[in-house]
Amino acid sequence: MKRFSGHTEPWGQFVDVKVNAPYVLEKELRSRPQGRVFMSSVCDGWQPLEQKYELSRRCLSLLLRYGFHVTILSKSSFVRDDLDILEGTDVEVGATLTTMDESLRRKIEPGASPTIERIKMLREAADRGIKVWVFLGPFMPFLSDSPENMDALFKALSGLKLERIYFDKLNPRPGVWRNIKSFLGENYSYLIGSYGSILYNNAVRESYIQGLRKLVKTYADKYGRGDEMGM
Repeated sequence: MKRFSGHTEPWGQFVDVKVNAPYVLEKELRSRPQGRVFMSSVCDGWQPLEQKYELSRRCLSLLLRYGFHVTILSKSSFVRDDLDILEGTDVEVGATLTTMDESLRRKIEPGASPTIERIKMLREAADRGIKVWVFLGPFMPFLSDSPENMDALFKALSGLKLERIYFDKLNPRPGVWRNIKSFLGENYSYLIGSYGSILYNNAVRESYIQGLRKLVKTYADKYGRGDEMGM
């Protein structure tokens, strides 16, 4: 895979651009049976540099041409730039939403689009007849998992027809604790001990998850979203 390096995003992260990704993808698609593709579960395909290189758009066009079913998940409102090629297809467009508190959002999701802009993108997609869905979380204990934030998120989705709603808690995957501890140390050092317990003490973690599940259900039911929840 050819790479073009040397660009830095506005939030200071170095980006390695795989400039021939569409070419490599098309070679693969020629010999692959049709199936389902998820874009993008780890690295967001709609980073700011996508507006220059259009790699995700080109790959998406190829997947559609070869008859693949595509599900999109992004933290970027830039997906709206590709709604023209998604209209009339069976693609599903999803957005990850964590908080309506913009000051908190900038801390935990630097470089991502404002939450309200992601929701506007979903509304634009839905207006074009494109299926839309949301992924809420992962929620940050004592920060984005408050009743106020949960209420604000579900209220912001009012009137938007969704295929489904998923939510998730913070998971102790490899490398997560190092990043979380660094983030908390810079912003909320008093929460480090509590996070350690929630992530690695089984009894505390299970109790927290049950409480979070009940909280999400409360506000899903309040706004008539209970049937859409993937609990």
